[in-house]
Amino acid sequence: MNKRVASAARGIAMAVLAALFVAVAGTVLHRQSVVISGVELYWGAGAALLLLASVQLWLVAWSASVIPTAVAGLVAYATVGLLSSGGPDKRLVLGDLPGNVWVFGIAGVTLLMLVAAAWLVARWKAALKGG
Repeated sequence: MNKRVASAARGIAMAVLAALFVAVAGTVLHRQSVVISGVELYWGAGAALLLLASVQLWLVAWSASVIPTAVAGLVAYATVGLLSSGGPDKRLVLGDLPGNVWVFGIAGVTLLMLVAAAWLVARWKAALKGG
């Protein structure tokens, strides 16, 4: 097996494992809130999206490739979709404000991290070439 192919496969496998962790941990975290002066502030969805962004950034730094970041976003989105599509009493992600921020925020964060990852990889490759 080619060394480059093995590295890509290793990056994809790590991205799938990391995305499954983020999807489950983020789903648990996204409903967290605090009440201040009678107003409920949901902070969990933001923290879950920050977890996703940090894992995707770690994947790009570890693999020096954009592919694991994309795979992690897709797997996390699909996993959260499965967790939110259970029966009426089995859904873990509801269609309210924190649930929508968590589900649709995954796509937004993934797009932002793909742009950041492409920029980082291009800079790293330019630095290795000496230019």
